[in-house]
Amino acid sequence: MTIHVRKEESVAIVTINRPEVFNCLNLETLQTLRTTVAELAFDREVRVVIVTGAGEKAFCAGADLKERRTMSDEQVRLFIQTIRDAFSEVEHLPKPVIAAINGVALGGGTELALACDLRVISESAQMGLTETSLGIIPGAGGTQRLPRLVGRAKAKELIYTARRIPAAKALDIGLVNEVVPAGEVMHAALRLAKEIAENAPLALAQAKFAIDYGLEADIATGLAIESNAYQVLIPTKDRREGLEAFKEKRKPVYRGE
Repeated sequence: MTIHVRKEESVAIVTINRPEVFNCLNLETLQTLRTTVAELAFDREVRVVIVTGAGEKAFCAGADLKERRTMSDEQVRLFIQTIRDAFSEVEHLPKPVIAAINGVALGGGTELALACDLRVISESAQMGLTETSLGIIPGAGGTQRLPRLVGRAKAKELIYTARRIPAAKALDIGLVNEVVPAGEVMHAALRLAKEIAENAPLALAQAKFAIDYGLEADIATGLAIESNAYQVLIPTKDRREGLEAFKEKRKPVYRGE
């Protein structure tokens, strides 16, 4: 099983399960990831998703280059389209996604982390878009998502140099949200996920939509996107529950309705 899924309360933990090859991504793994993401999108019990890698050495070392060497040019084109689509589907999940970066995240591994909403990293882990050292460029969203996160000039520096980025530096440039001691990544990610999951799932989905799509537009259009997202929430039972809980000075119980 190349992708393993387990649930802890309202959190789904998706693990790339190829530790013997540093959790690199072959075509089978990507296809399974896409199926998994599609199922999670409609799982009402799941409010937050964590993506991580099996073992202690790697989050994901990128594409499976051994498999890549056996491919024709046309097969490589199909692979690149598949990995790009898989990561876009992770990005567009209508619920928050946290990357628990437990080890090296290089090439496609960093691109997968970039497709997540939030990133928690082990202090011993490294990230990096290293593709130019292999005669290619990031092809699963790296050239687009990295500059939107850390700025154009810094993204160009990191992609042009194919530099590996230590955890502390990743935090310094805004690439990750939190650095934690080795061995505590999943605990930290779960703590964050459960804090998020206490809030209204429909509101989380609309907040994610407004942020992601609003950032791609001018401010006037972004404000219109925000307004429309808010309008979606007005008739929901969860909105009324939030008001009642505030009035009664109790913790709200959100049902995603």
